[in-house]
Amino acid sequence: MKTCHRFDTVRAEYEREIAFMLAHSQRHEGRPAAKSSATQAASTKKRMVRALSSHVGRCPECG
Repeated sequence: MKTCHRFDTVRAEYEREIAFMLAHSQRHEGRPAAKSSATQAASTKKRMVRALSSHVGRCPECG
């Protein structure tokens, strides 16, 4: 699938944020902060899917 520059930028931002949260979760394993970060990472993945799907629906280059 060919995507535009904006799609790649949005995806990279979300993936970076998810990676930070998962790294934090691994660093603080066994603490409440780790569980919170893991949960936030999962919801951020869902938000990323929603944002990218909506982008593809609106973007003339991607859609």
